[in-house]
Amino acid sequence: MSGLGGLNPSQHGVGIGLVQLQLPTVRTKAELTSQVARVVELVAKARRNQAGMDLVVFPEYSLHGLSMDTNPAIMCSMDGPEVATLRQACIDNAIWGCFSIMEANPGGMPYNTGLIFDAQGGLRLYYRKMHPWVPVEPWEPGDGGIPVCDGPKGSKIALIICHDGMFPEMAREAAYKGAEIMIRTAGYTAPIREAWRFTNQSNAFCNLMITANVCMSGSDGTFDSMGEGMFCNFDGTIIAQGTSGRPDEIITAQVRPDLVREARLGWGVENNIYQFGHRGYVAVKGGAMDCPYTYMTDLAAGRYRLPWEDRIEITDGTSCGFPTPTRTYGEKDC
Repeated sequence: MSGLGGLNPSQHGVGIGLVQLQLPTVRTKAELTSQVARVVELVAKARRNQAGMDLVVFPEYSLHGLSMDTNPAIMCSMDGPEVATLRQACIDNAIWGCFSIMEANPGGMPYNTGLIFDAQGGLRLYYRKMHPWVPVEPWEPGDGGIPVCDGPKGSKIALIICHDGMFPEMAREAAYKGAEIMIRTAGYTAPIREAWRFTNQSNAFCNLMITANVCMSGSDGTFDSMGEGMFCNFDGTIIAQGTSGRPDEIITAQVRPDLVREARLGWGVENNIYQFGHRGYVAVKGGAMDCPYTYMTDLAAGRYRLPWEDRIEITDGTSCGFPTPTRTYGEKDC
């Protein structure tokens, strides 16, 4: 399926490279500029690595590191020099690129934002992380849903970020909107290794969808990221995996969205993305298409509440040194 990591390309395959980027330390504007230059070097490396590679993917925190620093000097903007440089790297190397920025948000906390540019520098996907990794991350929760874009060779691509992938609803939403390949970028460290692997596989299998997933790698002197670039096929099996954790290694595979389409149309047993909304179609015409899930109806009505909610001990970021927020979602600071 992987075509020996993309070395043997198929006319139907999409070649993807997952960069296990060395975890950086970025404290100043100068260090941010230097890190952007390093990412650009690795875009060029990806192109030299394989002429048939269609898309190169960089992890969450590629420009920022894991400090959780919200210093405005190292925040990016869509019209700023960092984004312009990343866009130009895709043009110069004739390759699609998926990148991570911490985006300035006037009136609120910064957004953790993912971008996909095509090989001509066109912005194809813009995503703000929906589920920051609380209580550790200070980022504003995303407000734009889960977009899906047209990708290389007619594929459909979604992007989620790190902790997003621990919520099965995120992958289901991506698939429901038509994604055949779901990218998951992350800054996870070693304690999350097993959960990372099995959620990447379950997200793929439960939605008949390919998942392409990558973390930062190496150490910044405080944190140790794990790399763990991995591709999962739509049946949940692992196509290719980076097990060494070597910084800046590019894990490659050729994936087949055409076979995803075939499975979604032809599978009866375990066609879960269809069967979820057509329960028991053997017994009743078309299956039951109601919503029997209390958590869904409660969430939609704004009354989501767990039976043990009053006993939950950590409900803000004070345990990680952040002040208790006073602003409600959707409000802006003066």
